Amino acid sequence: MANLLKKWVESDKRELRRLGKIADKVESLADAMAALSDEELKAKTNEFKKRYQDGESLDHMLPEAYAVCREGARRVLGLYPYRVQIIGGTVLHEGNIAEMRTGEGKTLTATMPVYLNAISGKGVHVVTVNEYLSERDATEMGELYTWLGLTVGLNVADKTPEEKRAAYNADITYSTNSELGFDYLRDNMVVYKEDMVQRPLNFVLVDEVDSILIDEARTPLIISGQATGTTTLYTRTDRFAKTLVEDDDFKIDLESKTVALTEEGIQKAEKYFNLNNLYDPDNMALNHHLDNALRANFIMLRDKDYVVREGEVMIVDQFTGRIMDGRRYSDGLHQAIEAKEHVEIEEETKTMANITYQNFFRMYNKLSGMTGTAKTEREEFREIYNMEVITIPTNRPIQRVDKPDLLYPTLQSKFNAVVEDVKQRHEAGQPVLVGTVAVETSELLSNMLDQQGIPHSVLNAKNHAKEAEIVMNAGQRGAVTIATNMAGRGTDIKLGPGVREIGGLAVIGTERHESRRIDNQLRGRAGRQGDPGSTQFYLSLEDELMLRFGSERIKNFLERMKVADEDAVIQSKMITKQVESAQKRVEGNNYDTRKQVLQYDDVMRAQREVIYSQRQQVIMEDKSLKGIIMPMIERTVKHNVLNNTQGDKSQWNLDGIIDFAIAAMVKDDTISTADLEGKTPNQMIEYLMQRAEEVYAQKAEQLYDESQMLEFEKVVILRVVDSLWTDHIDEMDQLRQSIGLRGYGQLNPLVEYQQDGFRMFEQMVGAIEYDVTRLFLKAEIRQDMKR
Repeated sequence: MANLLKKWVESDKRELRRLGKIADKVESLADAMAALSDEELKAKTNEFKKRYQDGESLDHMLPEAYAVCREGARRVLGLYPYRVQIIGGTVLHEGNIAEMRTGEGKTLTATMPVYLNAISGKGVHVVTVNEYLSERDATEMGELYTWLGLTVGLNVADKTPEEKRAAYNADITYSTNSELGFDYLRDNMVVYKEDMVQRPLNFVLVDEVDSILIDEARTPLIISGQATGTTTLYTRTDRFAKTLVEDDDFKIDLESKTVALTEEGIQKAEKYFNLNNLYDPDNMALNHHLDNALRANFIMLRDKDYVVREGEVMIVDQFTGRIMDGRRYSDGLHQAIEAKEHVEIEEETKTMANITYQNFFRMYNKLSGMTGTAKTEREEFREIYNMEVITIPTNRPIQRVDKPDLLYPTLQSKFNAVVEDVKQRHEAGQPVLVGTVAVETSELLSNMLDQQGIPHSVLNAKNHAKEAEIVMNAGQRGAVTIATNMAGRGTDIKLGPGVREIGGLAVIGTERHESRRIDNQLRGRAGRQGDPGSTQFYLSLEDELMLRFGSERIKNFLERMKVADEDAVIQSKMITKQVESAQKRVEGNNYDTRKQVLQYDDVMRAQREVIYSQRQQVIMEDKSLKGIIMPMIERTVKHNVLNNTQGDKSQWNLDGIIDFAIAAMVKDDTISTADLEGKTPNQMIEYLMQRAEEVYAQKAEQLYDESQMLEFEKVVILRVVDSLWTDHIDEMDQLRQSIGLRGYGQLNPLVEYQQDGFRMFEQMVGAIEYDVTRLFLKAEIRQDMKR
C-alpha cells in the first residue's frame, strides 16, 4: 500500500495533465497571434510590461506571452515550439526541473519562460556549462529576444567591469555558473557601489542543471590572495611518498579513495623526518603535507584526474571530460601533485572569499533548470533546492535500442571485443561513438584501432580544440569517434545521409561511470528526435567501479572466471544488478559528501550574509555613516567598561579603562583615572561616549565637506571588515579541516563546528568594532592632500 501511495504521489501523470491544460490555452491563441503583423506582435512586449507594472502577475500573462514568443520564434528563427516544449517551458517558469530527452529542443523550450520572466525588468540569468554554449545561445536566441524588444547581455570571464555591468543590466543575461558566482563574490569585495556589476538575483534558468547543481556542488568557488608559505615541505613529503611500498607501508581503501600509513609506514616517516612521534600536535603541518603527498602519488591518476600540459597540472572534470581552466585543487593537494610531476610548485594561497554553488543558487528568488538526466537525483533536488523533477514526454516515440551490458573477465578481453564490434559496424558504414571514462583509455583504444587500420577521431581533454569539427562529423556514414565524457553533454550529433537506413548512430560505452546520469547522457547521443540508434556497454571485472564496489560474490566470480577462457563473455542479470547497486552506492556516497559540504557551508552562509549585508549597507550609504559607527563605538566602550568593573568597587580596574581609552579613543594627555572616579559603570560609558562624540565632531570639522567625511568613514569600516573577515575565513577553513578528529572523542563534528564557528564569529565582530573605533577616532587627518 505504501509503495502504491508513493507511486501515485510521485507520478508525473497528474502534473502533466495540469500542465497540458495550460498548453491548451497557449495553443488556442496561436491563430490570433499568427494574424498579427510584425509590428503588432513586437508591441505586445511593451503591453505586457505595462500590465505587469499595473499589478498583473506573470502567471496570469503566461498563455498570451508564450503564444507571442512561439509566433516570434516562427518568424525570426524558423522554429515553432511543439506542445511538449510548451509544457517544459511552464515547468521552468514554475521554478522546477524539466527533464527532456536529447534532441527535444531544450534551448527553444527555454525561450518562453525567459521571455515571460524578462517582462518584469528584474533580470533573467540563463546559465550554461561553458562559455562556448553561452555565446552560441546568446547569439542564436538573442535574435528572437531583440526582435521582441528585449535586451540581451553576455557575461564571460574576459569582460571589463563596465562590460559586465552592461551585460547584467540587460533584460536577459547569458553566463556560466562560475562567472556568476565569482562576480557575486567580487561585488562583495568592492569599496564603491559604482564598482559592483550585478543586480539583485531574480530568476535563473540553468541548462544541464544536474551538472551544475549536483556534479559541481562539491567544488566551492574560492577567490584567493597570496599567503606566506614555503614549497620545500611539498618536495620533501613527495620524495618520502615515492619510497613507500603498497600494503607494507600504506593501504589504499578503494571504496572511499583514501590512503593511510601502516605501522611500518609510520615508523619509516618518523625515521625519515627525524621525529619521535609523527602524530604530535607540533607536526600537524607535516601530517597535512604527508596526507596530500600520499593522495597525489597513489590516488590521483595522471590522464584521468588531471593532465600535465606545458609544465602545468590541469584538472580534468570527471563528469564532462573537459579541462577546468583556472581551477586548482584546494588545501595543498594541487601543490602535492605539482611536486609529484616535477613541475614548478605554485605558492599557497589564502582564501579571501568563498561560496558553494548550492548556497549561491539558493539566493535567487526563483531557480529552475533543464537536463536530459535528473530523475536519479530527484530526492536531492527536492531536499536541497526545493525543486521537483518533471519528465516531459518526447515529441516522437523513441526508436533507440539499449542493449543489455556485456561483461568480460579482463580489461584486455573487453577492449578486444570493443575493437571487433567497432570494426564490424565501420565496415557496414554505421557511425560509431565510443565513450570512455578517462583520457588514457581513449588513447589506448585509439592505438588498438590504428593497428586494425580503422580511421577515427579522438575527442578528449588533450584534443578539445577540434571539438566542434569532430562532433559535426560524428554522425556521418562510417565515422568512428572515440570520446571521453566531453561528448556526453550539450553535443548534438546529427545523422548524415543514408545513416538512418543502417541503424543510426551506435553508441558503445567502454565502462560504466560511477554516476548513472553520465551513462544516460552518453546513451542520449543516439536516437535523437525519433532517429534510430543503439547503445551497448562493455564491462570487465577489472573496471574501477567493480574493484571499488564489487561485492565478495563478484570477487569469487572473478576467481572462477580466471580459469575460464580469457575472451568469455558473461551475460548475467546478477552482474547488471550488481553494477547498478554499485552505482547507487557511489551516488549515495557523493550525495552524502555534497550534503556535508552544504551543512558546513550553511554555517559560513549565515555569517557571510551578515557581513555582506552590512557591507552593502555601508557601500550604498550616500549621506553619513554616523548611525553605524557610533553604535560600534558604544558596544566597544560598554564591553571594555563592564569587563573592568566586575565585582565590588575595590576590584575595579580603572587603569584598564584608561589604557583602552588612550589606545582607541582620545589623546593620552586628555584623560586620567580622576575623570572616572566616583562614577557608576553606566556613567563611565556615558562619559566616554561624550568624548567619542567630541572627537567625531572634530573629524567632521577637519574634513572639507560631508562627502569627504563619508569617504573616510567608508574606507575605515571596509578596510577593517575585509581584513578581519579574510582572516576569519582562513581560520574557519583550518577549523573545518581539524574538526573531524573530535569524532574520536564521541562528539558530533558538525555541532562542534557550528558552536566553535559561532564563537569565532562573535570574536571577529568584537574585533571589527574595536578596530573601527580605534582607526576612526585615533586617525590623524592631514590637510596636505589638496589637489
